[in-house]
Amino acid sequence: MAQYFLLSAAARTLSLSAVARMSDDEAAVMFQRIRWSDNGGEPYCPRCGCLDVHKLATRPVWKCKGCSHQFSVTSGTIFADRKRPVRDYLLAIAIFTNGAKGHSALQLSRDLNCQYKTAFVLAHKLRETIETEQRKAQFKGDEYAIDGAYFGGHVKPQNEVAERVDRRTAEEQTGKRQVVVVMREHNGRTLPFVYRRESDALPTIRERIPLGATVHADEARAWDTLHAFYDMRRINHSVAFSQNGACTNQAESYFARLRRAEIGVHHRISGKRLNPYASEMAWREDNRRVPNGAQFSAIAAMALKHPMSCEWRGYWQRSMVR
Repeated sequence: MAQYFLLSAAARTLSLSAVARMSDDEAAVMFQRIRWSDNGGEPYCPRCGCLDVHKLATRPVWKCKGCSHQFSVTSGTIFADRKRPVRDYLLAIAIFTNGAKGHSALQLSRDLNCQYKTAFVLAHKLRETIETEQRKAQFKGDEYAIDGAYFGGHVKPQNEVAERVDRRTAEEQTGKRQVVVVMREHNGRTLPFVYRRESDALPTIRERIPLGATVHADEARAWDTLHAFYDMRRINHSVAFSQNGACTNQAESYFARLRRAEIGVHHRISGKRLNPYASEMAWREDNRRVPNGAQFSAIAAMALKHPMSCEWRGYWQRSMVR
């Protein structure tokens, strides 16, 4: 029997110790090679695209001859206005990558010996780049699985048995419960979205999945209207997980990863932040058989080519002002 990929040597191509031993100059060179990989690692002006730039002798920045713009290896990226050494950000990406089910901000703050606030914002910046990349997914196949899973809105039971109520009824809900609806292409990409109810996902499903494709779904009533647009294969999970060619196991596999991330790693996911976490787990699920070194390079490239974050730049300072 062949060895499982994650247990093989081919899956381990990234060494945290090697990254931690890097000097700040070596880390900056690696960032430079990743950011300007389309130019052989040679920097060019991020403002006007001019190739004629020279490095200043007094500071680790370049100056453009065309527009006189000065920029560093992290200027204009999510790491702009950084206060920590470049190596720390490289190490943060490596640590974040190695979390098969995600990596909590508290653990990241201990790994980097920084404040929780710093690790929280840094992790969410990486999730923002991943979410942006996942949203670019274009479905072109002919077979898909769709499903929904509810998160949040937990109602804590009363201590006394006599005081407990049926928490499944509508009047006992908190109103914070949301559903993650996932569309997963057979042997392809995974694309999740967050809604209040499953039926709200129908316009997005019709927009993303090609007309006439084969779609596997459970027997939830929300999917009934899709029969007019797709070749639907429905499965009753109370009878079987796979029957008569109908199966949503690929969607369930994604939800297993997301649920384990919620329960085992983060313990709680805020409703307003559910989308980035869902996209992160979709990316991890899609790249589960990619070596961790390649995953590290992909996340670093996404981060260095992503524009400055409007939401997370100065996040805590704005919060303190309010």
